[in-house]
Amino acid sequence: MQASTGAFSVSSTTILIILILVLLLLTAIVAGAETAFFTLSAKDINYLKTKDQVSSRQAIQLLDQPKMLLTTILVSNTFINIAIIIATNVLLSGMFGEDLHPMVSFLLQAIVVTFLLVLFGEVLPKVYATQNNMRMALFSAPVLKTMSGIFGPLSRMLVSSSSYIEDKIGQKPGYNLTTEDFEQTIELTVGHAATRDEVNIFKGILKFSSITVRQIMHTRLDVQGVPFDANFKEVQRIAIDAGYSRMPVYDKSLDRIKGMIHTKDFIPYADQDDMDWHALLRPAYFVHENKYIEDLLKEFQQKRIHFAVVVDEFGGTSGIITLEDIMEEIIGDIKDEFDEEDLHFKKLDDENYIFEGKTLINDVCRIIAEPPETFENVRGESDSLAGLVLEISGKFPSMNETVTFENFDFTVLEIEKMRIKKIKVTVNPNDEDFVD
Repeated sequence: MQASTGAFSVSSTTILIILILVLLLLTAIVAGAETAFFTLSAKDINYLKTKDQVSSRQAIQLLDQPKMLLTTILVSNTFINIAIIIATNVLLSGMFGEDLHPMVSFLLQAIVVTFLLVLFGEVLPKVYATQNNMRMALFSAPVLKTMSGIFGPLSRMLVSSSSYIEDKIGQKPGYNLTTEDFEQTIELTVGHAATRDEVNIFKGILKFSSITVRQIMHTRLDVQGVPFDANFKEVQRIAIDAGYSRMPVYDKSLDRIKGMIHTKDFIPYADQDDMDWHALLRPAYFVHENKYIEDLLKEFQQKRIHFAVVVDEFGGTSGIITLEDIMEEIIGDIKDEFDEEDLHFKKLDDENYIFEGKTLINDVCRIIAEPPETFENVRGESDSLAGLVLEISGKFPSMNETVTFENFDFTVLEIEKMRIKKIKVTVNPNDEDFVD
């Protein structure tokens, strides 16, 4: 009988030790995942979206519901820590029985268990995840997906409860003003009836800090560059045809920018037939497409530059942005002798417009007198009107097909080589417009 009891105790002790080690590994993975997932940058997330691995897809699915992800991590970590405490208590009781004084048992658990939980459940995994967040996110994604399946119902209940509490007692008064309220506020501030231009300037100032370079840049399709291997005559012709004062210089592809040229630098050599124009190259200034234009404006001022090349997360050229583009977000369109009226759109009447597909969504909203956030929930990653239509449709539309969103109808008028060239936008009156 004694041998049987001893054998059972040894096997039980072994099982408990293995269980505690497994639980410590799980708590380390979950704790590290919290730091890893919530320190991923937009660049990291876009990188994950390009990968076809199972763990990458799982990570993106988890990130699509950040509240559920955080709740699952917290619930899982709590349950695992409780399981470690219980397993440790059972292990000490099985090893020492009643010979161990209760106070000594308490101190052992308080010191040893706390040390293990802090070391393996906080310090080590979070330090590692901070330095290797991408690797940790991919490694922990299958574990969190499993935890999500186990604790999913409890997590959803907690998220719903917290959302209900936020709605009822934690909701802060909103600051979403209607256009009329906004205009009245400005009138009270400036002391006279605000003109439309004044209202637009104040709106531009208020939203200025939240606009990114990507939202207002000239996209890659609109960039007029100069080939690096062009001769002086070709460069002059390109500069005259384009009518721009600054242009990027590229080597074979716009993704390989060698610098930029300023047309005023050619004035001293206007009477020459040939010269090594490469000596006039200036360094190009590169900015990321997710940079805020408020920060970029400060950099333009400090570095005394007016032009930047916009790059994406992979280092490719997304487009260009100028000081004029930034200033137009505050004071509206700046027209000069080279600008053409109706270059990207044609107004048929107050409800119907024809736009080029490459027209920026922000420009479309400005032209049809709609708030810039009108299509924010459906635009996805798109910046152009053609991209917006693709996002709303969910497929590539056919010629003369109409795609509808709320009171807006988008009719495809022209397609060229799988690119939407022209779109008719119809703004239908809202139901409330018919109510006196």
